[in-house]
Amino acid sequence: MHIHFLDPYRPRTSPVHALDPRVKLVLTLAYILTAALTPIAAWPVYILLFSIILSVEILSGLGVGFVLKRAALSLPFVLAALPVIFTNGGKALFSLPIGSWTLTVYAEGLGRFFSVALKSWLSVQAAIVLASSTPFPDLLQAMRAIRIPRLLVAIFGLMWRYLFVLVDEALRLMRARAARSGVIAETGHRSGGSVTWRAHVAGGMAGTLFLRAFDRSERIYLAMVSRGYDGEIRVLPMAAVGSLSWLVLGLGLFLLILLLLFGFFWG
Repeated sequence: MHIHFLDPYRPRTSPVHALDPRVKLVLTLAYILTAALTPIAAWPVYILLFSIILSVEILSGLGVGFVLKRAALSLPFVLAALPVIFTNGGKALFSLPIGSWTLTVYAEGLGRFFSVALKSWLSVQAAIVLASSTPFPDLLQAMRAIRIPRLLVAIFGLMWRYLFVLVDEALRLMRARAARSGVIAETGHRSGGSVTWRAHVAGGMAGTLFLRAFDRSERIYLAMVSRGYDGEIRVLPMAAVGSLSWLVLGLGLFLLILLLLFGFFWG
């Protein structure tokens, strides 16, 4: 089966892949909500949450390295929470003189920053496991099954489909540019002008990409409307949730509730 390089789904024969998509979606949302609501600096709960997602990664057959490598891409965004280290008061650890400014690092702010970083890291891992073990059409069906608004699900579906359209148009432009670019045989370097000239060419390609993608999306949408599209893609109904899936759902929610209560107790 051909898989587009943008598609995060990785087919495996594992219990996680075989689990009902609705159960996986609910448990993933519950896990992310639990991580978000866990009090600051509740380190034992963070360790238990990491143990849970680590066990799921091993059970899914995706590989711990596969998930951790992709989850690491989200860590630079955590730097947005860096100012809390200097603004939360409490016990001062040390100060950093920067010119006429003096930044003081506080213990409470440091704990808050690392808590936010861990929560984000764990949540991203859960989302990666869900997306890598569930085909996107099944995720859309699961969203509608748990009563997520139809308009929101339609936006998710169209955004996902048009993302591939946009990438395909970009690849066509890049192939066209490569076909029209000469190469100096002696050095192997491509001919071209200055950096400003190359930036001008790249800007023109970006504008062309937008126009071509917009025109193609209009044609795709008109083709969908002419075939009866009214905002919701109709598919065969999903099978009833099996007893084993209900058991996994109940045990998973019960465990997450216990961890959340333990976190509040610790806090």
